[in-house]
Amino acid sequence: MLEMTLATLNGLPAFLAYFAVAAALLVAFAFIYSLVTPHHEFELIRANNVSAALAFGGAMIGFALPLSSAISHSLSIWDCAIWGVVALVVQVLTFFVMRMVLRQLPERITRGEIAAGVLSAAVAIAVGQINAASMTY
Repeated sequence: MLEMTLATLNGLPAFLAYFAVAAALLVAFAFIYSLVTPHHEFELIRANNVSAALAFGGAMIGFALPLSSAISHSLSIWDCAIWGVVALVVQVLTFFVMRMVLRQLPERITRGEIAAGVLSAAVAIAVGQINAASMTY
């Protein structure tokens, strides 16, 4: 029993390495995303703006989906980090495309319009899922 437990725990260093890279990328995404959006997500969320929480939460999920795919399909920790950065760029670009399509998106989120937050979240998650599926090289 002890041998089996120790053998199972042989994967713990790899788990911790991948988890640390993913956590760092998730924090980096949250920071960068909040910098490139003209509205202030954290202030709005602290003020109980549901639209901002939905939009930001959807963006986080939209990023986590391809990040999890990068972890699952990467050849190394470095490979995972590179594809994580690719996912980050795609998700940030998704916001800019949404902003062009729905011109008043940041203002609508700031005003707390739920429809804008839901649409932003849905698009971020949809793009994240496609992004994740594209990483199954």
